[in-house]
Formats: sequence, C-alpha cells, structure tokens
Amino acid sequence: MTVSTPSRARRPRAVSAASTPPFKPTTTADEDLPDHHPQQARPARTGCGEAGEHGQPVRCGSLPRERRDPGEREEHYGRDDAGRQPGHAAHPDHRRHRRGAGTGSALPAGGSWLRRNGVTLVLQGIGVDAGIGTAIGRVVMLARGNIQVEPRMLDHGDVEQEVKRFLHAVEEAAAQLRKIRQQIPKETPADILEFIDTHLLMLEDKAISEAPVQLIREEGCSAEWALQLRRNQMIKVFEEMEDAYLRTRRDDLDHVVNRIMGILVGERKQDPWDIEGHIIVSEDLTPADTIMLHHQGAAGLVTEFGSPMSHTAILARSLGIPAVVGAHGATTLLEPGETVVLDAGNGAVLCECDASTLDFFCHQIQREQAHRHSLQALRHAPAITRDGEQITLWANIELPEDIATVRESGALGIGLYRTEFLYMNRERLPDEEEHLEAYLKVVRGLEGLPVTIRTLDLGADKPCAHHPESTACINPALGLRAIRLCLKETAIFRTQIRAILRASAEGDVRLMLPLLTNVWEAQHARAIIDDEIHNLQGAGVPIDPDIPIGAMLETPAAAITAEHFARLFDFLSIGTNDLIQYTLAVDRSDDSVAHLYDPVHPAVLQLIDHIVQACREQEKPVSICGEMAGDPRYLPVVLALGLKTLSMQPSALLEAKQRIRGLYWWKLRRHSARLLQDDDPMQIQRQVAQLGEE
Repeated sequence: MTVSTPSRARRPRAVSAASTPPFKPTTTADEDLPDHHPQQARPARTGCGEAGEHGQPVRCGSLPRERRDPGEREEHYGRDDAGRQPGHAAHPDHRRHRRGAGTGSALPAGGSWLRRNGVTLVLQGIGVDAGIGTAIGRVVMLARGNIQVEPRMLDHGDVEQEVKRFLHAVEEAAAQLRKIRQQIPKETPADILEFIDTHLLMLEDKAISEAPVQLIREEGCSAEWALQLRRNQMIKVFEEMEDAYLRTRRDDLDHVVNRIMGILVGERKQDPWDIEGHIIVSEDLTPADTIMLHHQGAAGLVTEFGSPMSHTAILARSLGIPAVVGAHGATTLLEPGETVVLDAGNGAVLCECDASTLDFFCHQIQREQAHRHSLQALRHAPAITRDGEQITLWANIELPEDIATVRESGALGIGLYRTEFLYMNRERLPDEEEHLEAYLKVVRGLEGLPVTIRTLDLGADKPCAHHPESTACINPALGLRAIRLCLKETAIFRTQIRAILRASAEGDVRLMLPLLTNVWEAQHARAIIDDEIHNLQGAGVPIDPDIPIGAMLETPAAAITAEHFARLFDFLSIGTNDLIQYTLAVDRSDDSVAHLYDPVHPAVLQLIDHIVQACREQEKPVSICGEMAGDPRYLPVVLALGLKTLSMQPSALLEAKQRIRGLYWWKLRRHSARLLQDDDPMQIQRQVAQLGEE
C-alpha cells in the first residue's frame, strides 16, 4: 500500500498505471452562485460543533431513516423516487454531482443533497453500513497502481548526489514501515505483522537497495528510472520461476518499489499515525489491506470498485468501518487532504461541505450514540418475538480478536468462524500449533458457548500466495476453492482438521465444511476427519470424538439435494452470500451488476425454503449465516421461511434483536406461502416491506 497526502495546493500527481480518467462533474444552472466555498477560511472540524486548529477528523454515526427527525434538511438524498437504495433496485450514476441552493433539478437515480447556501459535491457509490454509518475526515489516497516514470539522464557531476537521494528514499521507506509496525496493536494477527516484516526484509535485500545504485553509476540515469529498470528485471525473473508461490511474491515487490518510488517522485508519505481518523480512498482494497487499515484507525473507506457483498466489504462491516464501494472516479475526483463526509447509509461521499452541513452530520453522532447506548440494554435480553417464539442469534467472525465484539453484542455463540486469514499474506503455511492457538483463543474467550469453525475457503476474492491457481483461472469463484482445494491438498486439510479436533477438547466446538456440491465430496471429507479422530485418539490426544460436523450449503446444487446432505451431517448452515451469487449468476464483488444481486429473488427464496424443509424432515438443525441474516430489511423474510437460528456480523446483532422483538412469528409464517408463490421480484419486495410493518 502507498498512501499520500499532498498539500492543499493542487499539483499534478505522479502518473499511476492504474489511474482512471476523471469524470467531469455534473453541473446545474445555478452553479454561478455567490462564493461560499467551504475551504476558504473555514475552520476544520474536531467534534460536533467545535472548530479545531489542526483539522482532526471526527466519526459520526448515521441513523436509520425511520429514526431521523422529519424536520431535518434531508429530502431524498441517497434514494430514488421509489425510495430504493442504490445497488439494490436502482443503478446509480457514479459521478460527483454539484448541487446549488434553491434548484429543482434532480440527480440521476443515485440521490441528491440539498443545501440552503453554497454548493455540495456528491460522489455516489454503494454503501456498506457497519452500524457506524458516517465518518468525517481528511482524504488519504492509497495508490494501488505502479508509479510510472520517464527516463532521465544525469550530468556526470550529479551522479553521487543521485545515489544519496536513492539511498535516503530506501531508508525513509523502511522508517515508514517500522512506524506502521510499532503503531499496530500487539493483538494484531501474526500474518499482518509478517506482511510488514516481509517488506522490511525486501528493503534490506541487495537486489533492491544496491542494484539501482549500480545502474545510476554505470548508466548515469535518475534514481527513479534505475529503480523502475530494476523492478522490471526482477518481475521478469519472478514470472519465469517454476515455483508458483515465489511467482506471487511480485505483489510484495510492487508494494516495496512503489513505496520507494513515491518518495523519490515527491509524494508526501502519510505518517502512520495520521491514518487514524481519516478517510482512505483507493481503487480497491484487499482483505489484508482492510485489516491493516482498521488497526491503524481508519475512520472510513472509499473504493472505486467492489460491491457490498465482496469479501472486503463484508470484512469492513464486521470490523465496524463505514465504507462506500463502487464510487467510480473517487481517486481522481477527490483530493488528498480535503475534508469529506462519508455517508455509508446512503452510499455517498460529500465534499466541499459548509459548516452547517458538517453540523448536520455531527448532530447525528449524538443521536447515534444514544441509539447504540439504548441497544446495549438488549445485550442480555432474549431474541424473542412478540408472540413468544425464541430466536437464536450467533455471530460471524474473521479473527480471534473479534471475540471482544462478540461478547459485547450478546451473541449466544459463533455460527461462522472464517479461518482464511490464517493463510493470507504469509511466507509459509500455518502449522498445526498456530491453528490451535488461534482456535483456543476463540473457544476459551466464548467460555462454553458454541463455536462453529469453518474449514478454509481460499480462492475467489480470498487469494493465497501458496495456491495462486485458486485465483488464477478465468473465473476463480467457480475454480479450485474451499472444499475442492482441501480435497486436492489433503495435507493442508488434515493439519487444520487436527487443530480443530484438539480445540474441541476445551469447549463446544462444531466443524463445518464449505462449498459442497457433491455427496462424494462430503463422504471423502468425512473419511479424512474420521481418520484424524482415530489417529489422535490412538496417540492419546484429548479431543471430542463426537464433535458435530456440518456443511455450509451455498450452491444451487447443494440446495436442491439438501436432503442428502441432511442425512450425512449433524447440522446444515445456509451461506446466502454465495448461494445468491451462484443462483443469479451475479459476481458479488462486481459493482456493475450489484443491482442484480437480489436476496429475495423467487429462486433464492425457493432454494432456502427447500433446505429448511429438508432439515425439518431429517430432524437436523439448520441456520443461516450470510449477510442476509443480519439485514433488518430481510429479517422478516428469514423468519417467515421458518429459520430460527441466525448468524451475523456482531455489529448487526443488537439491531436485529430489537427488530425481532417487534415482530409476530405466526404472522410471518402465515405469509411464507405467498412469498414462495410470487414470481415477480418487485411484488416480493413490496410484500417484504409489508411484513416488516406488521
């Protein structure tokens, strides 16, 4: 990652190979208003109603629309005339819109923001509301593309000075990484720290620190050109390597070279502590980037690409970071260092806001804090409907460190522990003891509550350097991933299985297999598990030999044949994120088709119902663990289909509990037949809205 915040004096940026041509702002007839430009002598905000000398950003919390005061200045911002949110039933025009006071013009179906005085620019995307829906802060650009430079030759007398300049840039790059490492909390996962350590080691390598010096002296070229030539040479070597893992290290090389190059071309690198409270803007972010930025205290994320259902977006939601994804042109339309408002609830980024607009958003933090405080009263209350039906709420987690938020949410267990991050951004595969250490942190932290550990689901949007073939195919979502990878690389699978079995001796552990499509896959996986149970018992290692083993059903094939899986396993879980993607042939990480990703499409509802019915017939427990489970809009549908165990992001749990306590189970169940019989998605949407109001 490369971050930069040039001074407010706007200057040309270094050319990036991944740059996107800027969009021209949409203008209105009243653009020639009296000058109330907010960046002229406007005090920066440090809190609600306070002006700060150094422009420290604040984070505000946006409230669901129904709790907002109808007297506020907001009109149809973030929704079209039908009240639909971008990315669900309307496809927004991703541009930076300029609105003036008193205009009657409307924006394309992405929404509008109306001001009494001056202008506000709105960049529309798709929101990822993490419970904390709004952030205010200065923009920090995170460059993903490679910085390209032109060849430049030196005068003979300038060579040694150029060598000193290059070596200083290398030292500065190392200093930046060391500061980042010092700033990240001790409890940060080892793989993130290892990611930084790898880059530090690469900076010490002679291939990077000395080879460009030789080129400067022998060829008389600039430091930038010498570094680029050396990078190109090394990339060629990486690509010719037979070892697939080593070939993937070119990404680390690009990270390191771009950091040095940014210093050489004059980009002012953001000090690591300056990321705290700021809005990170990038073309895209990897899950590892997202975790690192979270630990550095980023207030919000804006990306040009991605959708609300991409793994990075799901991770941001889990970590409690508000985000706007699919905001095309963000890296060219937003300026490093300018103050923006990120409104995840409406999928928009507002810039050039005046003081009254900032006051409006700062006022929301007080209401959000009050609402979140009121939800804490439900922490130990049961999730029970108004007619007395008990609903079990579990949490989804990504990392052992998430157990603190699980406890705060009042979850009754963990319905999905994603284990992929043990494998990402590492020099080597995790061994059995590393697995066990991570699992025991969670099991012991939950103090007897159930913990469902899903075996690794690498591939698609969760790459692993040790198995690049899982993401190198044309469509990695349909390639070698999840259980397919485990059954191909059984040594990796057995290592994880042994660790899960050993952890089961210390708590209520359940083992779950992802992405099954064939019965023979289930039989093969269970045979391996049974073999490891036998081996560990023979060695006298304490385990739970009767550990519950379940399957996550997330493909149409598995859903249609759910009765076979229900007979083979102790429990089933419905993974709606992938089930919707595969059923509707919609890439859930592609913002250009995000409007087609419909959790209440007739086909999706019928598949979910089929799984529930199969489990009921086999008397096997079933749960739902996709994002749909924690979305207040779809909770009535989930309950109407007969699901009573829901697993969701910890940040969504208390809101879901409050929603459940206001619903009638018998009324929802009465509507299930109508939901399943209707073949019109828009009619189903209307039924869903009505269910939530009853």
